[in-house]
Amino acid sequence: MVASFFAAIYFNPGDPAAQSKQAVLSFAAVQQQFAEMGQHLIDSKQTYSDTGNSTVDFMKKLKDDQAVLAGVIEQSEAENEQYAAQLHAVGNIVATSQKNAQETSDALDNVLANILGKPIGQTFGERSTIKVFSLTAAGYRGYMAKVKLQDPNAVKLVLSHDKVGDKGETTSQAAKRKGATLAINGGGFAKGNDGLLYPMGITVVDGVIKTFSAIDLSFIGLNKNGHLVGGAVKSREQVEELGVTQGATFVPTLLENGKKLTIPKKYSNKKEPRTLIGHFSNGDLLFIVIDGRQKGSAGVTLEDAQDKLLEFNVKDAYNLDGGGSSAFYYNGKILNNPSDGSERVLVSNFLVMS
Repeated sequence: MVASFFAAIYFNPGDPAAQSKQAVLSFAAVQQQFAEMGQHLIDSKQTYSDTGNSTVDFMKKLKDDQAVLAGVIEQSEAENEQYAAQLHAVGNIVATSQKNAQETSDALDNVLANILGKPIGQTFGERSTIKVFSLTAAGYRGYMAKVKLQDPNAVKLVLSHDKVGDKGETTSQAAKRKGATLAINGGGFAKGNDGLLYPMGITVVDGVIKTFSAIDLSFIGLNKNGHLVGGAVKSREQVEELGVTQGATFVPTLLENGKKLTIPKKYSNKKEPRTLIGHFSNGDLLFIVIDGRQKGSAGVTLEDAQDKLLEFNVKDAYNLDGGGSSAFYYNGKILNNPSDGSERVLVSNFLVMS
């Protein structure tokens, strides 16, 4: 446009008036162009100014966000350190607990070895570890099993042919039928008018109360954690509160929390074949059968049994059905000598799976 203005003056000969008019028009156009250019410069300046302001605002926000992010990272690192410290502390507690349990178990094994000698049989199974000792060194003809449970459900109370009211089955029959490694006879029983055998008192199998009669006897059960529970149980609600999964009934309770209980007069100071169940100070289970009523083994009084159990570091213990019912089965055969000359048919047996 500027070039056309000067061209109109110098390179367009002809009518001066026309040239003058053309020059004026060209100059006006140039003025308009300069005005537009000036406005463009003003707009550009404003744009750059706005951009600068936006950049400042953006940088400020970015700086604020970075500060927040840094705080989050710092807090996260602190929480991670705290979690790691807690995890380490828990690990130490578990390790200490396992060490103490192992030391307790080792100490108990040493106590038993000093009294009874080495085990005559051992079974290291996935569900339980079984160590069997002869009681000869303790002055009795009989056997004891120390059982550590890896599976709380490895101990079962088994009814004769799985029925309430039956002709009965021996301890070895029940053990072989269920594939048990260890078994002892269970609770008391009586013969019904129909000639069948029925459990006395309370009987629980796999968490189901099979029989319930609140009589003056001791309940002997195991809970869902494989711990021995029982004593004077008078209601179904008590059975449920104790979390019993397996249980039978006889009399009396021998030890409670490491203390001897008074033996009822009608049972005191009588030597008989005995079947005992309990748990040691470390929680391992105890199964004992002592022969009696025969030459070379008169049996044991409940008072003497209490003293011997305390020597073995037993915490809680119960007397199960004894006499001709007492039977100790391990690895496919009966080890003791039942007083009847052979095994008696029973209504229940405690079995241990390995």
